[in-house]
Amino acid sequence: MKVRVIPTGSEHLGARLGVDPFAPAGPAPETYGSWRPEVVVGATSAGGLLLPQAEPTASYVYAPRGVWLEDELLVVADTGNHRVLVFDRIPSTDGEPADVVLGQPDATSEGPQAGGRGPDQGMHLPTGLLRTPDGRFLVADAWNHRILVWDRVPSGDRAPDLVLGQPSASDVEPNRGGAPSATSFYQPFGIALVDGRFYVADTYNRRVLVWVDGVPTDPDVPADIVLGQPDPTSRGENRDGPVAPDSFRWPHMVTGNGGGIVVADAGNHRLLGWHRHPDGDVPADYVLGQPDMGTGVEFPYRPQTGTGLRFPYAAVRTPDGLAVADTSNNRVLLWEGDPRDQHTVPAWVLGQPTFAANGENRWEQVGPDTLCWPYGLAASGDRLAIADSGNNRVVVWRRG
Repeated sequence: MKVRVIPTGSEHLGARLGVDPFAPAGPAPETYGSWRPEVVVGATSAGGLLLPQAEPTASYVYAPRGVWLEDELLVVADTGNHRVLVFDRIPSTDGEPADVVLGQPDATSEGPQAGGRGPDQGMHLPTGLLRTPDGRFLVADAWNHRILVWDRVPSGDRAPDLVLGQPSASDVEPNRGGAPSATSFYQPFGIALVDGRFYVADTYNRRVLVWVDGVPTDPDVPADIVLGQPDPTSRGENRDGPVAPDSFRWPHMVTGNGGGIVVADAGNHRLLGWHRHPDGDVPADYVLGQPDMGTGVEFPYRPQTGTGLRFPYAAVRTPDGLAVADTSNNRVLLWEGDPRDQHTVPAWVLGQPTFAANGENRWEQVGPDTLCWPYGLAASGDRLAIADSGNNRVVVWRRG
């Protein structure tokens, strides 16, 4: 259910009372290092633990699960409003409106398939985002079981130039209405281009599909590699067996690690890493978040550690190492360098005052540096964008 609060427009309750409830409560925790929140996309909170407004506008978002960041571009998968917002700059002030709304006829409409307009120009819970070096723009339209491709970032709402995973732009059945194949998807949440290879976290087929020559230009071109299943027609959770170094439960995002890949296997509460790009269905080389490759239990909801994870839905390579959205622990972990085994501890944690804390918004208030179910990450230079899904916003952090 969407949280709606009293303030309208850009005004909020604190402004009318002469105070700013969104201001930091005090000095930043030492665990942040030199990272600080820079700007917020979405509404601010009226105070306390009341969540920001989620009424769709060109400024407000609802449960965003994906974000893309470049020097002069910010794109938000406004998942709960079934649309994508494009900002042709990094906003300089909180709550700035988007320049383009994709997937809805206007900035205030909501609902799957453009509120009934249809899937040809609508979306159903979009998540992953990607812009390729040659300028193509991709959206993982997860619950339509497809990936939308535009030849360039659209300057207005228009239909995609290519649809991957479905026989046509009007088809939306899982696995093209049949059994899994090397050209079909079942809720693909994450997409990535790593060292020229196109990776799709095909979440509910419990696998990762790989096109070694990049994003295909034809929907009938099969993936070259199926990672996590014995063949293209299988979709069993953990291969219908125990947790293993070559299995997934809910693979959600893929990122690079300086020569290979890391997969956020959220359902097994871990990340699996390959030192080199896999050339077939091969087991991972290392694990983060679990004591070994055969464990997939949820780290209990109690004081945490720097290495335990609970539903890590996103990971992204940063200029200095790796960032992980430890979603159910309401924090983002940052490693300096590429962690190579489960014993490597992160250098920083964002959203919590210590590595042991894990409360939603620290059980204090919705502040610029608190988190509630962070789902998506994007990095560019000294910036890190966090899709702070439970707080109905995206927060761009910057390292000083």
